[in-house]
Amino acid sequence: MIDRGHDLPVTRQCKILSLARSTAYYRPQQAREADLALMRKIDELHLEYPFAGSRMLRDMLRQDGHAVGRKHVTTLMKRMNIEAVYKKPNTSRRHPAHAVYPYLLRHMEISRPNHVFAADITYIPMKRGFVYLFAVMDWASRRVLAWRLSNTLTTDFCIEAVQEAIYRCGKPDIFNTDQGSQFTSLEFTQLLKENDIAISMDGRGCWRDNVFVERLWKSIKYEEVYLRAYETVSAARSGIARYIDFYNTRRPHSSLDGMTPDAFYFKDMPAMQSAA
Repeated sequence: MIDRGHDLPVTRQCKILSLARSTAYYRPQQAREADLALMRKIDELHLEYPFAGSRMLRDMLRQDGHAVGRKHVTTLMKRMNIEAVYKKPNTSRRHPAHAVYPYLLRHMEISRPNHVFAADITYIPMKRGFVYLFAVMDWASRRVLAWRLSNTLTTDFCIEAVQEAIYRCGKPDIFNTDQGSQFTSLEFTQLLKENDIAISMDGRGCWRDNVFVERLWKSIKYEEVYLRAYETVSAARSGIARYIDFYNTRRPHSSLDGMTPDAFYFKDMPAMQSAA
């Protein structure tokens, strides 16, 4: 909103936009090295023990020699967009524009490609900083259809990936996510409605409702991300792209009878297309 090259002074622009001048001059501070190390460790612990809250994570970190308090762990968890997974009472009030949709996949047999797409966001540590990874996966084949990296938790990079998945692979019958604000936003849900896609959302705190995406995160992090120390966002993008290509085309899955996601996804595709 602030145009620093405009003839109008920045202070005047702030006044017109009803913004505090400090907002215009603020520059985000890079996370401290110690915090980045803690966030990396918290991410590993969260993958192994998703039920662990700030108290338990604090105690686990202390066992590993990290002198950290619960409030600081809570702050880092918020920055990473993670929380303990357990059933919670539905006491929060949501914005009227952010409707929450029921979970449609319970007891449903999902055995064909393009029946259900699932998506989620995860935290990706780098050597100096971090980014967020969003991916769209085909539920039946486990194939990653599209993905994006971003340094902020906005909705636009999620929408771009969904648009790419639909353009390249076609529309699913159902699209499943958790109840994150990016996915309950009007822009995200409207995209799905415009394409006549049924919207499904996990129960609050029910990570098993989107378990295949959670398994994807674990594979990406233990087989790629944690083995690297990405210097830049472009290096992270290159490494993750390389791994996802391997994941889709070379990595066999026991749940797919040893087939790769690509092999399972495309094996019935000609018959499906001819039937359509």
